[in-house]
Amino acid sequence: MGKHAVSTTAAPAPVAAFSQAVRKGNILQVAGQVGIDPATGEVAEGGIAGQTRQVFANLRAVLEAAGADFDDVLMMRAYLTDTAHFAEFNAVYNELINEFAAEPYPARTTVYVDLPRGLLVEIDALAVLD
Repeated sequence: MGKHAVSTTAAPAPVAAFSQAVRKGNILQVAGQVGIDPATGEVAEGGIAGQTRQVFANLRAVLEAAGADFDDVLMMRAYLTDTAHFAEFNAVYNELINEFAAEPYPARTTVYVDLPRGLLVEIDALAVLD
């Protein structure tokens, strides 16, 4: 059983040698998505809230390109650049995950990192498709 790349123009193109997502069998790994609007190539406005909304839009686009949705996601890993953003990020995350997925919600890990170009958040996702 081989693996294949999933890609869509509805999410930002990778900036290095990686795929937007890779599927092998029923396992789908979505690469970390950031708050860049694929139509403009610019970082979304609105600080952590605006970037988190754009990240979810990008994740949704890649999931849909793979024939999946947020209900297929088992695990999400969130990477934030500032601990001060956690409460606002978490509020927007909760709003969006409630909009796009049913319980049980994906497991989630949140860590703090440096990101380039004024990016404040990145999220990747692991999904299993039926």
